[in-house]
Amino acid sequence: MLPSLNAKMRALRLSSQSPISKSSLSLVDFPIPTLNSNSILLRVRACGVCHTDLHIVEGDLPLRKSPITIGHQVVGVVEKVGDEVTQCKAGERVGVPWLHTTCGACEFCKRGEENLCDGARFTGWDVDGGYAEYMVAHESSLVRIPEAFTDEAASPLLCAGIIGYRSLIKADVQEGERVGLFGFGASAHIAIQIARYWNCEVFVFTRGEHHRAQARSLGAAWAGGAGESASPLDRAIIFAPAGSLVPIALSHLRKGGTLAINAIHTSPIPQMDYSLLYGERAVRSVANATRADAREFMQLAAQAKIKTDVTTFELAEANEVLMKLKRGEINGAAVLSLNVR
Repeated sequence: MLPSLNAKMRALRLSSQSPISKSSLSLVDFPIPTLNSNSILLRVRACGVCHTDLHIVEGDLPLRKSPITIGHQVVGVVEKVGDEVTQCKAGERVGVPWLHTTCGACEFCKRGEENLCDGARFTGWDVDGGYAEYMVAHESSLVRIPEAFTDEAASPLLCAGIIGYRSLIKADVQEGERVGLFGFGASAHIAIQIARYWNCEVFVFTRGEHHRAQARSLGAAWAGGAGESASPLDRAIIFAPAGSLVPIALSHLRKGGTLAINAIHTSPIPQMDYSLLYGERAVRSVANATRADAREFMQLAAQAKIKTDVTTFELAEANEVLMKLKRGEINGAAVLSLNVR
């Protein structure tokens, strides 16, 4: 049933940035947003909780809109479409990832590098996101959700999955190579499944024994601490927002190997000896993802039968979930489910 004119919804709103606490996000009754000609109104069914959300709450990333409803791993049902929308219709289930819109005219957009567009706008940062019962999205940002995935299982695929896939690509991972993953949260637990689908031998470097056990259950050849020995790696990806891992990861990398850093924000990279980089080793950051990445990955996720390890929470529990995420207490991915009201 379509919401009535001037109807209200529940939404979690962030007004100021500070270390995460039980009161960081305020649950309020908020007007259901209105459409423009190219947008869709989405009834949210699930929204993943991401480290980027935590960075926005705590001020590692500046507020671009205040107050803001965060959340950018959104699965929902189209309730209403704008007059010029052609790519979806009411009743369809769709996903909304991090990238909201780009300018479409700059040198980056023209080169197919829209993820680097200086005019890009992002879901849950520049525009209100999915920590709410309804949200508005631009039709160009929508992603089809394969039927094989439930709402909650699909939600982490829309950021953790897409950016993990782009990280593997940017690390130049080839079939059958030895790949190291540093940090093992929501993104890495999906990336390892893609790497294994490509017949790669995967080595996981993480502190928590519960994360190591999860990595082994997903096919890791080895799991241990970042400073512990492992076979020389062809490629490596850092998922944890810790710059101190860069020289450690490089020390495990063979000559000619590539290290990708999957982080929108990270602590400073320490000074290191040039010998760690010498030998034509490459270090590359991973910045956002394109809409093509999203489409490619969702198809791959279905083909590879990716399984997301999800813990679900109610919308009102978001502050507590973000605190658990900061403490490393989430195994796999956390998802706010709105399917039970």
